[in-house]
Amino acid sequence: MFFRRNNDPVEWIAVFLGNPGLRYDNTRHNAGFMVADIIAKEAAVKIIRAKFSALTGTVTLGGKRVLLVKPQTYMNLSGTSVRQAMKFHRVPLQNILVISDEVSLPPGKLRIRRRGSSGGHNGLRDIISKCGGEDFPRIRLGVGSPPHDDYAMADWVLSKLTDEETKQISDAALRAAAALEMTMMQGLESAMTKYN
Repeated sequence: MFFRRNNDPVEWIAVFLGNPGLRYDNTRHNAGFMVADIIAKEAAVKIIRAKFSALTGTVTLGGKRVLLVKPQTYMNLSGTSVRQAMKFHRVPLQNILVISDEVSLPPGKLRIRRRGSSGGHNGLRDIISKCGGEDFPRIRLGVGSPPHDDYAMADWVLSKLTDEETKQISDAALRAAAALEMTMMQGLESAMTKYN
């Protein structure tokens, strides 16, 4: 991946969904944060500036200036951070790319879409509610579904990953980071064709 930093205006906002705090590290719901950490490492940039109820950093991907956002509001209130960043930088909804976990996909599988419903994901639901609709692209990382119907979904997404799931989702997070860069360089359709 090729990254560089400069002082151009922000054109895109990449939002990585998760929950703050050590107790949520390596849980299914923090798949988005895993992607953010990979990008930060590859780009040699820190996502540590406290702004918009989030931790933020800026980087250039594929020639476009991108604000990296890790909301610190907890998953169900992610839209608060996104709305604040959108308004401040005057970025349209179509240039908000959200990276999140997806229980309807097997661990490690990616799904990239131009728009869509929340699919029952509370973080996406809050962004849709607070930011003006569903017309924003998203990269969703499969984390698998609960092993049986009696398993509470909240318990499932907040549970720790097994060693095998950690490997699968870490590999997917690497691909998601590459898909984000390809989206900036060649457009969403190219990323969808390669990574879906």
